[in-house]
Amino acid sequence: MLTTLVAVLATVTLSGLAAPAAVAAPVDASAVAAATAEVDRVSALVAAAEEELARATVTAEAAADADRAAQDQLVAAQTAAATTAAQLQTAQAATAVAEADVATLGREAFMGRQTLGDAEVLLGAEGPEELLQRATTLEQLGVDRSERLEAVEAVQADQEDADRAARDAVTALDAAAAAAAAADVAAQDQLAATQASYDEVAAERAALETELLAAQTALLEAQGVADAAEVAAAQAEQATVVASAGTGSLVTGRVTSCYGSRWGTTHYGIDIAAPIGTPIYVPEDGVVLQAGPANGFGQAVYVQHPDGVISLYGHVDTFTVRAGQVVTAGQQIATVGNRGQSTGPHLHVETHYGGLYAERRDPVAWLSARGVSVGSCT
Repeated sequence: MLTTLVAVLATVTLSGLAAPAAVAAPVDASAVAAATAEVDRVSALVAAAEEELARATVTAEAAADADRAAQDQLVAAQTAAATTAAQLQTAQAATAVAEADVATLGREAFMGRQTLGDAEVLLGAEGPEELLQRATTLEQLGVDRSERLEAVEAVQADQEDADRAARDAVTALDAAAAAAAAADVAAQDQLAATQASYDEVAAERAALETELLAAQTALLEAQGVADAAEVAAAQAEQATVVASAGTGSLVTGRVTSCYGSRWGTTHYGIDIAAPIGTPIYVPEDGVVLQAGPANGFGQAVYVQHPDGVISLYGHVDTFTVRAGQVVTAGQQIATVGNRGQSTGPHLHVETHYGGLYAERRDPVAWLSARGVSVGSCT
């Protein structure tokens, strides 16, 4: 098979396979050549089908990633709008207080001795000492009035700034909401567009694998191998089954896509195809940050490890951990699923540095350091 396998152990054991049987007849060179050509032909078709399936999966995940990013921007815009609304409310309250103070100041100007002009107040003094006191009082009143009026102007300016920021925030929120809605529609349309072709190619691949098994059996027979059918079946099993035990495990499956730029988009993780319900194990000790619904992934588990790295396990069918739970290397945390923006059953693995989605790197190095081999992605 030309499929790429993911090892779930630091050491993959493929024991117990049937040993080649003894040659039962003279080899027919022309028959061997013809059988070899047929195996090569069908193998190429299987590889092409798998490439098409991987493309569909990565494209759907890219649309889901854009949808998630748009939703995150919408949440940020909602938070900013709420903050600016609160700031505007505070500024409006401060302005109301300041304006009330100005009204009080106006009333004071028409009451008591303040109705007199400054010269009249000074001329009414009975002596030099009282004159100085009255002059000092008038000066203080003037300073007080000035400060109060300046305070009013300041809070009015603050309100204008807050009002402008609130309007900008509402505009940004409307734009973010529109972008999020468009991204969600695009993701759903992308999934619908790829799902039909994925199912068709998946059926084609299954038929091709049956055809390939027959071609490999024919080749073994042409080579004079006895029990060719059993040997071919054992070889096919060896090409698709990986042993699993102990720590350093992840999942038993087959790598279909690696990290990096592919088909005009960036794939931020590794995809591992496996049947729904296949156990998923955490490769290292850590604390579960989230476990449950996740935009784009349907359901996902996020685990933070001692080195600060957050490992993500997406599209899971079920999960057996909860947020805040401490997990140990080799512990089952979920099962493989086909939820969210997914075209077929598989596990999507990512590693984030510096916080969720802050910096996503190729998971290969992190997984390899914990005894998990990822085949051709290495």
